[in-house]
Amino acid sequence: MNFQRGRGHDEPEINLIPLIDVLLVIIIFLMLTTTYSRFSGLEINLPTADANSQVEQPNEINVAITASGQVLVDKVPLVAAEVKAISEALRRAAGDRTDPVIVINADAKATHQSVVDIMQAAQTAGYPHISFATQSPN
Repeated sequence: MNFQRGRGHDEPEINLIPLIDVLLVIIIFLMLTTTYSRFSGLEINLPTADANSQVEQPNEINVAITASGQVLVDKVPLVAAEVKAISEALRRAAGDRTDPVIVINADAKATHQSVVDIMQAAQTAGYPHISFATQSPN
């Protein structure tokens, strides 16, 4: 017995317009509430650890920072550890080399500010390639 002989089957339909409206409201809300911040920073290239010993490149400038805060550029101690003095020492050490890599050898007890000063001096001198030397824990 078929009691539904005269009725047609209605296909269910999905109305996309309310869905699109809700998505647009969410996008507008996210655009208005998002804050865009610009962070100024120093551009550095971080080294990768390798089991093999690295060969010293001829285009490197080694900068050492002792635990007391003394700065040595290519084993020559600087009188003042200010950004301007370090920048001038880096330019003198680079000579006519183009785009040298600044290798920072900082003592474990050196202050964070002294390392940042070296990075800022390298940026001021126009040398964007910076690397950090580490030793393996043995």
